[in-house]
Amino acid sequence: MRRVGAVTSARGLAAHDHVCWSYSDRAGFRSVVREFLADGLAAGQRVHYVTTEHDDFTQGLEGVQVSLVHESYDARVLDPAVQVRGYAAAAEAALRDGYTGFRVAADVTELVRTPEGFAAFARYEHLVDRMIAARPFTGLCGYDRGAVPDDVLTQLAALHPLSNSEPPFRLYASGSDGVALAGELDLTGRALLPLALAHADLRPERRCLYVEARAVEFVDHRALVALAEHARDRGFAEVVLRSRSRCPARLVELLGLDGIRVEVTR
Repeated sequence: MRRVGAVTSARGLAAHDHVCWSYSDRAGFRSVVREFLADGLAAGQRVHYVTTEHDDFTQGLEGVQVSLVHESYDARVLDPAVQVRGYAAAAEAALRDGYTGFRVAADVTELVRTPEGFAAFARYEHLVDRMIAARPFTGLCGYDRGAVPDDVLTQLAALHPLSNSEPPFRLYASGSDGVALAGELDLTGRALLPLALAHADLRPERRCLYVEARAVEFVDHRALVALAEHARDRGFAEVVLRSRSRCPARLVELLGLDGIRVEVTR
């Protein structure tokens, strides 16, 4: 199980952790990033910081690689798969060079300013989360609240297992078996779930779409319908929802929902 939920500090993050950090004060964000980078150095990771402008706040952190956003990402419209392959190769190179893993903090505000950029980067966030779940990689994605609309920030936070804000729910990678959901899938997130599923753009690698939902505190019938519709539209035979609660199974049975099966597991 990956670490999931809201965080108030960048300290103590480990391999497979992926954080969405929204900020309103740039100096405060730099302090957070410095903690994040220092932890990575102490853990023996190769450490990289991607920024919008060169500054000297990483002084004293020997070994930190620094680059500008346009040097690490395509600042026009990102190709999500190409970007993820690049980071996967960087993580593998770090291991070959004797590091314990790879760690990146990036202020990526510039990449979500346009609708096209946001659509591509939201897809990237899910793809890179799948990579992070499978490799010794730690990521922190920074977004300036003054430049990114609240609804966009909520969508981005919902695609991270960790964030310094609390979206209604989270959709994130769960190993090679599928995806995971955490939080509350109720009326508050009614419009958000189809958006998160569209950003993830889940495609059949197996016959069924397996959804790890043991961290879901509540789910209503609308969310179950949205999951089943997404799976059907993407070519899955059915959704298999793994839940600690019997309530989703009762809803599926009572409403006669097609395309979704609930496995109750502890």
